[in-house]
Amino acid sequence: MTPATPDRPAAQRDTACSAGHILDTMISLTRAGPLHRMIIGGSESMELYLVLRRRGFIRVTTTEICRVARAQHAVGLIAGQNSSRGIEAILDQMSPFLATNAGLALLVGSRENAFKIRSKLGELGFRIEAGVRCTSGLVLSAYRQGYELAAKAA
Repeated sequence: MTPATPDRPAAQRDTACSAGHILDTMISLTRAGPLHRMIIGGSESMELYLVLRRRGFIRVTTTEICRVARAQHAVGLIAGQNSSRGIEAILDQMSPFLATNAGLALLVGSRENAFKIRSKLGELGFRIEAGVRCTSGLVLSAYRQGYELAAKAA
């Protein structure tokens, strides 16, 4: 751990380390590369957006910045929502932006939230593939496959 500097207090440094660790986990779970189109949602979306841009991810946006939902994003990341209702709301908001075979990684605060979110992910055509325990909670990875066909059938 590096010492606090005048331009960067210890509290900010610890938050940045935690966000970086969570982001590393999300990137590895979704197998995202710098050229993938990514969209980020949640209360920590702007922080993750800036970190991704610094790391060379050039096709990244947030739900607040992106105006037109055209199912063009291959990867979605959600962080910063503590309640299952908050995560479900972000999922509803983000779903139209995600492609029919998109990957999704979301930070859920606890295992109980993960169980509540499982049905919502199923409604949106996602299947949970992995879960990794992090310093800030549990990161779930889910993939959408063949969602376009299921949506047309309904």
